[in-house]
Amino acid sequence: MKEPLILGIESSCDETAAAVIRGRMLLSDEIISSAAIQAQYGGVVPEIASRAHTDAIGEVVSRALRAADVGKEELDAVAVTYGAGLLGALLVGLSFAKGLAYSLKIPLIGVNHIRGHLAACYLEDETLKPPFVTLLASGGHTAILFAETETAFEILGGTRDDAAGEAFDKVARILGLPYPGGPHVEALAREGKNVVPMPKMLKGQGGYDFSYSGLKTHVINYAHTMSQKGASWSKADLACSFQHAALDILVEKTVEAAKEKGCDTVAAGGGVIANGYLRESLSAACERAGLKLVLPARRRCTDNAAMIAAEGLIQYRAGNFSPLTLNAEASIPLR
Repeated sequence: MKEPLILGIESSCDETAAAVIRGRMLLSDEIISSAAIQAQYGGVVPEIASRAHTDAIGEVVSRALRAADVGKEELDAVAVTYGAGLLGALLVGLSFAKGLAYSLKIPLIGVNHIRGHLAACYLEDETLKPPFVTLLASGGHTAILFAETETAFEILGGTRDDAAGEAFDKVARILGLPYPGGPHVEALAREGKNVVPMPKMLKGQGGYDFSYSGLKTHVINYAHTMSQKGASWSKADLACSFQHAALDILVEKTVEAAKEKGCDTVAAGGGVIANGYLRESLSAACERAGLKLVLPARRRCTDNAAMIAAEGLIQYRAGNFSPLTLNAEASIPLR
């Protein structure tokens, strides 16, 4: 049976992306980013992002089709992010996808951006299949999930306040690091030592929930207090200590969840999963526990269209197509 050929489109923030997959085989993965422009403002400006998407969407889709060596008339479906994200940015990708699907008379598949992050692992390992435990860690979400089937998962726990990625971005600002903050905190942490005391409240949380608000506030207060006192302190040590506190708990609870659920496989998704320390720590912990670990390539941890196409494939096989009246949603639940 011929595998479906699916075009994925992603435009939820500052990356305009398109990718083509045939089954779980990735044929192309193209991105045009406005991150360099956004960095001038210290973060994403929605209006600038929307205009950048409008300029780039046609070109990035053309690049993806050329790189995959397929014509648009060969496509079986168009998958596109409809939420969550910046509303104006989402509307650019969604409108383009609607027009393309309508003109080709093929299904439109609206994709939950977070489900896309979870689906990225299916492109990394073609043998991957549920049940398994997934760690989701991004700028907007932090959770541990139990994938029962490709379309259904149980939320075992999540953040009670800030997400891990959000905490990294806030700490980066305090340390005077440029946007996007996560990679710069990681780079600085490599130069420091885990010697700054961090709050123990994270390890005291019951079940598989997390809390990053207190940790973030502790780092902010430490930096301000030391500066006001005129005391000598190391930004690298603070970054390293924060990184350990923020990420060690993710590794610990993910492995605990896999053991509790009797799973032999752990997967992960979301922008924070690109962090090298987290990848190394999770890999080592899974090896010690005798668990198989499936991690997306770093490029497919941050926003990309390959993951949207991957989730589109799951929904295509399930027959879950979207009407052309589908609207963009800035905020949608993790479901």
